[in-house]
Amino acid sequence: MCGIVGYIGHREAYPLIIKGLKRLEYRGYDSAGVVLYDGTDLKLSKTKGKVSDLEERAVKEISLNGSIGIGHTRWATHGVPNDVNSHPHLSNSGNLVIVHNGIIENYEPLKKELIKRGYVFKSDTDTEVLINLIEDVQKKDNLKLGKAVQVALNQVVGAYAICVFDKQKPDEIVVARLGSPLAIGLGKDEFFIASDASPFIEYTSNAIYLEDEEMAIVRLNKPMKVRKIKDDSLVDPYVQELQMNLEQIEKGGYDHFMMKEIYEQPNVIRDTYRGRLHANEGIVRMAGVEDNIEKFTNAQRILIIACGTSWHAGLVAEYIFEEFARIPVEVEYASEFRYRNPIISDKDVVIAISQSGETADTLAAIKLAKEKGAFVFGVCNVVGSSISRESHAGAYTHAGPEIGVASTKAFTTQITVLTMIALRLAKIKGTLSNSEYHRYLLELETIPEKVKEALETNEISKQIASVYKDAPNCLYLGRGYNFPVALEGALKLKEISYIHAEGYPAAEMKHGPIALIDEQMPVVVIAPKQGHYDKVVSNIQEIKSRSGKIIAVVTKGDEQVRALADHVIEIPETSDALSPLLTTIPLQLLSYHIAVMRGCNVDQPRNLAKSVTVE
Repeated sequence: MCGIVGYIGHREAYPLIIKGLKRLEYRGYDSAGVVLYDGTDLKLSKTKGKVSDLEERAVKEISLNGSIGIGHTRWATHGVPNDVNSHPHLSNSGNLVIVHNGIIENYEPLKKELIKRGYVFKSDTDTEVLINLIEDVQKKDNLKLGKAVQVALNQVVGAYAICVFDKQKPDEIVVARLGSPLAIGLGKDEFFIASDASPFIEYTSNAIYLEDEEMAIVRLNKPMKVRKIKDDSLVDPYVQELQMNLEQIEKGGYDHFMMKEIYEQPNVIRDTYRGRLHANEGIVRMAGVEDNIEKFTNAQRILIIACGTSWHAGLVAEYIFEEFARIPVEVEYASEFRYRNPIISDKDVVIAISQSGETADTLAAIKLAKEKGAFVFGVCNVVGSSISRESHAGAYTHAGPEIGVASTKAFTTQITVLTMIALRLAKIKGTLSNSEYHRYLLELETIPEKVKEALETNEISKQIASVYKDAPNCLYLGRGYNFPVALEGALKLKEISYIHAEGYPAAEMKHGPIALIDEQMPVVVIAPKQGHYDKVVSNIQEIKSRSGKIIAVVTKGDEQVRALADHVIEIPETSDALSPLLTTIPLQLLSYHIAVMRGCNVDQPRNLAKSVTVE
């Protein structure tokens, strides 16, 4: 959530910061701001709205010169979205300026104490409290900026990624993080600061990702120092070579990142199993699994923790692990898991799933599981992310940057990784016959081509979207492996088109949702030939008898459902366990086209952020 971009070096900072903020728009935000140092004073411009609004305002309000600057996109937590609450925030003296992602939980008592000391506040934000706390510490003890930041951060409770600049010390920026990501790009006589590497990918391929409770002082023409916030000890940071390239974060001719990412799925699924799956040889291997194989095979239970789309991928994995490897699985919302007293032992394997690898609730759940002795295996997409570092072991999905807020390729690549793990465990445990095992390996290898074929349903999905784009509600039904796909399809529609939608196990329809069905209610039914086909056909007949409008996702050549449904979308045939990798494709396309037809911001839906790094 939110986005930070900072620069100190020999280039003009403003165009670099604005371009960087645009690349971080996918994170979700409601206001934007920038501050530049022109060699004499701080030049600040900020506004409610988009980065484009900031551009229009900044050119009128401030000089755009300067080789030091900080920018921010804000997603409101404390204080409504408006110009005043937008970042950056100045201290009372006007010497210090800050941008901040996260939440300072104890800001109210700190604010009261600062007011007693004579500080005046213009905004409702916790961030303005933090910059004035830093200034108070700096003045009271006559400290340098870096030390003042460190002392102040030891007094706050909460989460943060911050950049702080002092115009009286114009050759350095102080940065720190706890629970919110922050990357530092290393150039020749220049430094780039951002919430992720996308703002500076064309300038450098080397970056440092700060760990929790670390801070750094980046200085012109001096080596950077990284320290622990708690005890001031020096840290030897790991310089990471960035994996993404500029082409990956551009739209590539598509109208929206979401559509580009939907169409990338054949390639990224193949990339995810490349080097891991050798179907003809009967081999599936991942280093993170192989190095910890006994943890998995001796597990009494697998706990899957995730949020949103990743939680739905975990639900699919529950079916797959229990079917293939015969290990009991529980799937938990990370946000609930961390706030109860879960029973966890050292015999449990916890699989944490997150596209970004920065999801705050999932990170907190990981730490809780580790404290209780569980082995934690991370599944995420972003190399070097917090979850990848916090887990004992893990596997990357290799989906490439996912910019659209509504996850698409993250879902299918997560399922691909989880399926491979389940197959590897099944082979070791002998819970699948050799013929079944080999059949699944071969079938998984064909999935990219079948996804490509499923993408050919784009035009029929668009036609169906034109019929139902104004529907106020929608119901999604699936059974077995495709019940989680129904949940995911409903989530996609809600996220980007703002149509109320719910996903249900098809058999649960008669336990309540059937009361909603009439001639105005579109019902999306996932009904591939494999699995509980006959039962789903019965459910379709129940809907038909109540005049519901049926949109059916079926196996190519299905005539029985075609005779009942108002609309049919065909997908290639595959095994029941792998069908979610195909059935989800037309649901992504349907949601996309409905959202476009309704004039919604597909890549940046209202109120949503790509990476939820605060509670």
